[in-house]
Parts: sequence; C-alpha cells; structure tokens
Amino acid sequence: MSVLSSIGRIATRYVAARARRRGERILLSLPAALRKDIGFPEILDTPNNR
Repeated sequence: MSVLSSIGRIATRYVAARARRRGERILLSLPAALRKDIGFPEILDTPNNR
C-alpha cells in the first residue's frame, strides 16, 4: 500500500499546485487597480524576480 499512498500524495500535491497556478493566472488577468483593491501582491515587482 505504500506505493499507492505515495502516488496519492503526489497526485494531491499536483492538483493543489495546478489550482494555485490557475488562481494566480485568473488574478493576474484582472486590471492592476482591481488587484490592488483586493490586496493581491504584485509578484512581478518583487526584488527576487530579476
């Protein structure tokens, strides 16, 4: 069963990461003023993103 549980954990992480990326794409498609109003951070303006 450890192989199946490992596959289940990998699948769960994949689904969560995919949903997170989809959410980011949706939020980034909004106008900048609206993103600022709802408090979504500007990930493109961070110092780590060079």
